[in-house]
Amino acid sequence: MNTNTLTIKNTMTYKPLNLARWIIWGLFAIILIVAPLIFKSGASLSILSQIGTVMIFGLSYNMLLGQGGMLSFGHAVYSGLGAFFAIHAMNLATAGKIWMPVSLIPLIGGLAGMFFGMLFGYVTTKKSGTTFSMITLGIVELVFACSLMFPEFFGGEGGISTNRVYGDKFLGISFGPQIQVYYLIAAWLFIATVGMYAFTQTPLGRIINAVRDNPERVEFIGYDTQWARYLTLILSGFFAGISGGLSAINFEIVTAENVSALRSGGVLLFTFIGGVGFFFGPMIGAIIGVFLTVMLSDFTKAWQLYLGVFFIIIVMYAPGGIASILMMNLRVAKFGKYRRILPQLLAVCAASLVGFVGLVMVIEMLYHLTLESANGTEMKLFGTMVDTAAPTGWIIALALVAVGAAAFWKTKKSFSQAWGEVNSEIEEQIRKGAA
Repeated sequence: MNTNTLTIKNTMTYKPLNLARWIIWGLFAIILIVAPLIFKSGASLSILSQIGTVMIFGLSYNMLLGQGGMLSFGHAVYSGLGAFFAIHAMNLATAGKIWMPVSLIPLIGGLAGMFFGMLFGYVTTKKSGTTFSMITLGIVELVFACSLMFPEFFGGEGGISTNRVYGDKFLGISFGPQIQVYYLIAAWLFIATVGMYAFTQTPLGRIINAVRDNPERVEFIGYDTQWARYLTLILSGFFAGISGGLSAINFEIVTAENVSALRSGGVLLFTFIGGVGFFFGPMIGAIIGVFLTVMLSDFTKAWQLYLGVFFIIIVMYAPGGIASILMMNLRVAKFGKYRRILPQLLAVCAASLVGFVGLVMVIEMLYHLTLESANGTEMKLFGTMVDTAAPTGWIIALALVAVGAAAFWKTKKSFSQAWGEVNSEIEEQIRKGAA
């Protein structure tokens, strides 16, 4: 008698704990908690709150550009419309028409962003590349025009305002003080960051990376590239809407600027500066972007010029963004070769600093002489009074620029040589280790 025996083996595979990842997320949470305890002033809390909302906005945009290769000029549509729906929900809750605590208002913005992602994304994701970019630019202009045509919903040029303090307090929290608003933004930032990172580990997240790199091969193996782009845009719109809802809570006003191409261009700029090839790149870009647009504008009227120059330098010398610079330096330090390049690196930085000081003097004196000379030609620069009409300041500034440029050109060669040698050795070590 023949018998067939079916043997079932239950195997358990031990998956080691990714300690480094837990440490990174733990440090991120600690930084969010401790930051307002270090920067206690009202202005600092306001800036930290703005950084938090821009971080979510930038990370949601990077789902399109960095992970999906979709260059969008209209991402502000989803955050802006999310902000408008959120602020209307706040006003309805204030009037007692609906029940909606302030802590859940960002979810209203997220759902609105997701809805419009489904609506507009169905059209935009039918195309890719330059065509996709142009369609998104047309959509953001369309929505911006509608914001002025329908004042009942968008509030016209004045926008819609609200009061975030409504309803009964919960554990003494009214969201009136800025510190409470900051911690609300920090909580949503942590949740949204975890969610967007989890997306990168999903099959859809992997497929959209493949669509970015080689859409023809993805279609060849049986996947619909348009559907992958569409789903990614919907999720991106959801997180962008959360950012818009938090912005509505923070500023208590939403205007047509929230759905403008200017806002879309800003998030593109910040994300690229931070580094689109890295998940944490937009977070770095948010910090630098808020600093350049909010804090720097308090010190100089030429802040837009500095932002433009900084962006050009990043594009020319570090197309991978600030994140790529950090990661390359960390790799050199990991292999214990940082001492080899440190003297050359310090020399390049010193030369750059000298040239930068001279360039700042030229720009500030030129701005003062052309725009504010009616109030006097003297100005305070680096703690010293300088007469912009006298040749002394110009001679010093141009001399610093010339010396810095010459020193940079000289030290750049030795740094490039040392950097190339070190990285060649690292690549060789990696190849030997792989072998």
